[in-house]
Amino acid sequence: MRKLYTLALILFSNFAFTQQNIKTLLKKLNNESIPYISVKELQNLNAVTLLDAREQNEYDISHIKNALHVGYTNFNIKTVTDVIKNKNSKIVVYCSLGVRSEDIAEKLKHIGYTNVYNLYGGIFEWKNSDLDIYNTQNQITNKVHTYSKKWSAWLNKGEKIYE
Repeated sequence: MRKLYTLALILFSNFAFTQQNIKTLLKKLNNESIPYISVKELQNLNAVTLLDAREQNEYDISHIKNALHVGYTNFNIKTVTDVIKNKNSKIVVYCSLGVRSEDIAEKLKHIGYTNVYNLYGGIFEWKNSDLDIYNTQNQITNKVHTYSKKWSAWLNKGEKIYE
């Protein structure tokens, strides 16, 4: 019983530590030039375009439904401008946690898109909120590509994949 209590305490402490430090991590890695939108706020939006700023292999494992893959390393602004003609359209960019997505959102802002947001906590926060994610067959999946083993610490729910 004592071992179970100790394990529960460790797991709870790790969860609290992780949640507390997402804010610290994003403060350290982002310049907050793009406003964040929370998962809850995003769920309440009707007309929004979601852009996935992760690599293709991450997107293929899972993504938020109807998100357009734009990538990061090989990001091509034309992918966005061909699909989103109205520069006042509401756009939410996400990645694993919200670091790469800020970079992509800045590029959109730079060319005149005015209503661009960064999903706070990215797909990890989406999944940690018990929301559905989809694979390339458009089927709900529990798998989440975590980019790396190190980054997987921020995902509390779902099956962690980091190839």
